[in-house]
Amino acid sequence: MRKLDKKINFLVVPVAMISLVALNSVTVYAESESLSGTGKIEFSGEYPQDIVDPEKPGEIVDPGETPQLKGDLRIDFVPKLDFYQNKISDKDEVYYGNAQNFFGATKPRGNFVQVTDLRQKPTGWTLQLRQEMQFTNKDTKHTEIKGAMLSLDKSWVSSTKDMSNAPQLSKEIITIDNVGASYNLAQANSGQGGGTWSISFGASDENQNNQKNTLEPRLDREGQAVLDPVFDNKPVYLNKAVSLSIPGTTIVDPVPYTTVLTWILAELP
Repeated sequence: MRKLDKKINFLVVPVAMISLVALNSVTVYAESESLSGTGKIEFSGEYPQDIVDPEKPGEIVDPGETPQLKGDLRIDFVPKLDFYQNKISDKDEVYYGNAQNFFGATKPRGNFVQVTDLRQKPTGWTLQLRQEMQFTNKDTKHTEIKGAMLSLDKSWVSSTKDMSNAPQLSKEIITIDNVGASYNLAQANSGQGGGTWSISFGASDENQNNQKNTLEPRLDREGQAVLDPVFDNKPVYLNKAVSLSIPGTTIVDPVPYTTVLTWILAELP
C-alpha cells in the first residue's frame, strides 16, 4: 500500500471567462461608422494527467492504476515497490525490487516518480520520501523485519522540457535508515521544474541518456523467466538501483511483509 501526502500552499483559481478583442489596422474615414463586438472562449474539464515514458518522455505509457494528486502542482505517478518472493537466509542479504512494467509494447524501466508543475509562475518545489514504519506483518510470529533498509540509487531526471530548468537531484544514495524521517529526492528552485518531470532510479538498456543499465531478467529457482500476470504475462525484470538490505541476524517468517511509503511534494515559498 502506498500513501500520498501533499504539503503545499493551494492556489485556488476560479473559473473565468476570457474576453478576446481582435485589433486590426484599418484606414479611418471621417464619415464612416464602426461597431465593437466581443469574443468569448470557455473551457471545461481538467488538464490531461497522462503518464509518460521516463526514457522517451514524448510517449504516453500505461503503468496501471496509481494514486495521483490533483491541481497545478501534483504527483502523477509513484512506484509500487515489490521485492519479490525470496528464500529465508541467515546471512546478510540484499534484495532488488521489480522494475516498472507497463501494458502494451513498452519495455520495463527503472522505478520512477512523475511530478507536474503547471503554475504560471512556478516558485519551485521539493520532492521527499518517508517510510512510515518498518516492513511488518501483524499476523505472524515475527511481526517486523528488524534492521531492513530500503535504498534508492542511480537517480536521474527526464522531460520534454529544456533540461536547463530541471530539478536538482540528491547526489547521494538514498538509504532510509531512520524510519519516520523524510529524505530529499529532488528540488526545483524558483523558475525551475515547470512542466512534467520523471525522477527515475535506474534505467534500461534502451535509454539514450547515458545512464547505466540496472535492469536484469528475474529468474525463478529453476532458472526460468518470471512472468507478470498483471501485465499480460510479460517478463519481470529486477532493478539493481532499488534494493532492500536485511541483516542475517533478523528472523523472518515465510509470509509477505509490507510497509507504507509517503511521497511528499512541497511548494517552495
